[in-house]
Parts: sequence; structure tokens; C-alpha cells
Amino acid sequence: MEAGQRSVLVTGCSSGIGRATALLLRQHRYRVFATVRRTEDIAALAGTGLESLSLDLSSSDSIRAAVAEILDKTQGCIHGIVNNGAYGQPGAVEDLTRDALREQFETNVFGTQELTNRIIPAFRAQGSGRIVQISSLLGVVCLAYRGAYSASKFALEALSDTLRLELRGTNIHVCLVEPGPISSRFRENAYQAYLRHIDRAHSVHRDYYARVEARLGGTKSLPFTLAPEAVADKVVHALGARRPKIRYPVTVPTRFLAAARRLLPGRALDLLAAAIGSSGQR
Repeated sequence: MEAGQRSVLVTGCSSGIGRATALLLRQHRYRVFATVRRTEDIAALAGTGLESLSLDLSSSDSIRAAVAEILDKTQGCIHGIVNNGAYGQPGAVEDLTRDALREQFETNVFGTQELTNRIIPAFRAQGSGRIVQISSLLGVVCLAYRGAYSASKFALEALSDTLRLELRGTNIHVCLVEPGPISSRFRENAYQAYLRHIDRAHSVHRDYYARVEARLGGTKSLPFTLAPEAVADKVVHALGARRPKIRYPVTVPTRFLAAARRLLPGRALDLLAAAIGSSGQR
């Protein structure tokens, strides 16, 4: 099948990594189905030449409808899926309610896996497919006050590694892309999740949260921040390579902390993670 005929579903395309990935794939002559949660974002994407539709990962009905529409438009033939749609819930673990954790997992894990599971039968029928999971540095190591997001990304990594083993011999490849700091609306969305679920006034972590509010509400970039196109480049390789890599680390912090996790004793890694994550500046 020629590259121009290949169809790819990309989630979370309203901005950042998802939008950059969808646009780059279109440049590489893929047929891109760029999905967004909010219907008002569809018109903006349509102006770029992308085929856009609504998909809310927290809704099984929305997932079913989107998959049915895409498979109908492609006659059941789809080259790959890029699971990018996600958000980060900041907050100390002891301040996270059941609702906050459930909401984080509904989008980042449960919805993502449900969507993938609905696409796999089409991959099996055609004898090939690519599943590209946008994970995170926080799916490699844990940092303080990011427990909900880290838990969701560790879960995504575990499901992906297991799925890869279960799909051995099918020509369906599962790849993990692990970005560090990337220019996007991630902080803006995380700030809204923080306001929605964290009660700063009654928390023993209130001093830290004051720094979090300054960071998430500000515009200063973190050190080693890259543009979303850096992630999109890895996705293009994962979708097009004859033998794609299992993992694609993106940014210096991801590579450094992945190596530190392999090489450092547990307590030394804790000291490093504490120095990086507890100031509220990262």
C-alpha cells in the first residue's frame, strides 16, 4: 500500500503534539483522521486539509461512533493509530480524590485502551497495523506531585508492553514515544484540572501549590523544552519504518532520567527525583 493511501487516526489534535503530528503526517501523504474532544475545534482543523471529527476518550459512545465513521470511510482499512489524547492532573497523592483519579484514568488509560481495542480487529483483518502510544517522561520515572499523571502513563506503558507481547507474529507493532517538556497547552490544561480537583486551602502542601499556581499559570518554558514537531518526527518513523523501535525517547530529560533509573540505586534515584520535582518550578 502506498504512503498516500495509508490512513491514520490521531487523537488529541486541537493543539500541541497531536496537531503537529497530524500536520506532519499529512505532509508525508498519509490520510489523517484528526480527532478532537470539543466540536468547536473541528472547523479549525478542517481549514488545514485534515479530516477532523469529534472523539471524547471519556465516552464509550463517542469512541464507538468515531471508530465506526473512520472504518466506514476507509472501507475497514487503517494503517495506524496515534494515541495522543491525554491531560495531566497535578497534586499530592494524599490530596487526590477518587473522582480525580478516575477522571485521569478514564481519558489517559481506559478510553485510550478501549479505542485501541476497537481498531485492532481491523489490523488483524488486513494483517498489519501500527499502534503508537504517546507516553511521557513521567511514564519512565515518578516526580513528586504528579502521581495521577505518572500512574496513568505507567499504566499505559504496562498495557503497551503487554499488548506488544500478545501481538507477536501478527505484524501489528506497538511503539511508545516518551516526550519530556514540549511546548503545548499541556500546562494550561493541567492548571484547569488542578483548580477542578485540588483544595489548596485545606492541604498541608499549600505552600508548594502556591508555586505550582505561579508555574502553571505562567508562560516561562522549562529547561530543554522542544517544539511538538520533535515528537511528531518520532511518530512518523514509528508509522513508516519497516521495523519500528519499541521506545522513542524525546528530549534530554527523558534520556537522562531513563538512564538514571537503570543505573542508580533506588535511594539515589529518589534524591535526584526530589531535587527535580519538589520545587514547583518543573
